[in-house]
Amino acid sequence: MSVIGWWKNTTIGTRFDIGRRAVFIGDDEWGNKFYEEKKPSQEGRKRRYVIYNGAAEPSRISPDWHGWMHHTFDKPPTEEPLVKKSFELQHQPNLTGTLLAYKPKGSLWRSDERTKTAGDYEAWDPDA
Repeated sequence: MSVIGWWKNTTIGTRFDIGRRAVFIGDDEWGNKFYEEKKPSQEGRKRRYVIYNGAAEPSRISPDWHGWMHHTFDKPPTEEPLVKKSFELQHQPNLTGTLLAYKPKGSLWRSDERTKTAGDYEAWDPDA
């Protein structure tokens, strides 16, 4: 928790405000905590909040909690878990900008060379 720096963690003010007007609903496998307001807003539905465990990275919310956060599902995954299909892969957060990001061959971040293909560009040589 910090006084400033919402992009790294939750501020004291945010925790106080959510604690005052929202109810804890549950948490996910990454330790994110989910809340819902006690009273509906003017639009007639309750706002929903997440306090991230660590940096504020929205892709670290699993599909079932994402659906609940965006009012796709009325009940949270703690009450009505999302049915997982046999062909679905495990959810992965977006790794762009991290050390674990995908780096293809030929990238500036890799030392090995990309394999040449038939469609590769061959520069024009005026002396040839």
